[in-house]
Amino acid sequence: MKLATFIHNHEQRVGALSADGASLAPLTQAGTPVTDVLALIRSGAAIANLDLGEPVALTDVRLLAPIPRPSRNIFCVGKNYINHAQEFTKSGFDAGHANPADAIPESPIVFTKSPETVIATGEPVWAAQGVTEALDYEAELAVVIGKGGRGISKADALNHVFGYTILNDVTARDWQKRHKQWFLGKSFDTFAPMGPVLVTADDVDAANLDLHCWINGELRQEANTRDLIFDIPTLIETISAGITLHPGDIIATGTPEGVGIGFNPPRFLKVGDRMRIEISGIGVLENEVAA
Repeated sequence: MKLATFIHNHEQRVGALSADGASLAPLTQAGTPVTDVLALIRSGAAIANLDLGEPVALTDVRLLAPIPRPSRNIFCVGKNYINHAQEFTKSGFDAGHANPADAIPESPIVFTKSPETVIATGEPVWAAQGVTEALDYEAELAVVIGKGGRGISKADALNHVFGYTILNDVTARDWQKRHKQWFLGKSFDTFAPMGPVLVTADDVDAANLDLHCWINGELRQEANTRDLIFDIPTLIETISAGITLHPGDIIATGTPEGVGIGFNPPRFLKVGDRMRIEISGIGVLENEVAA
């Protein structure tokens, strides 16, 4: 099922997207409207047991991010596709790791983005003019945790997944390089467009999803999630080894090659640029850079 959080008649609701993508059927749980995906995940309710209301045309609603305000920082994974890891190291923006021999990580590189970064498809990404001169995009598959826990094994990891969505890990590369860590340059306001829907885990094979990213209609990134260096079970096992994962936690799995710093010279984003990310089985996330 594809779940969307939306505003209709000034009310926030959660609905199931129709097969043709033209409408949303609002969900109810024991007669009560479902208004929050995060609360739904925490309730542990079986999605199949929820009732569907009268469909509402997609053109009559305003989509929000599936989880408009995460309860915790988003877990993110760096350098998780071989070709991207190599282009990042060669770019000179990977502070402290200029040696090509260091390009491919031996263990997952994990950082976080603040909850305030999250915006919906169609909402503008702040250009941060005067703050950054190196605005970049990163198309990623994001995992949403369903059942929490600590010390989750790879063998059991997928049983802890509620579903998947698309995330654009927008980055201020100059901040990332200057501060020799990734949190600040990744956590500017609006730097995590997410959506358009959250697809339940039973609906997709997350280990085999095609990913594409276009900038102003030009194809920049093209990959498949089977090319991840560290797969989703490995990421869940690694993060949960010492950190308890909670229902609704989000893990962005990394981006493939083709980001702005991968070009010579780099091709950074500017006001008016349009980013379009598509992942098979999930949908299209589209945002424009604005002043």
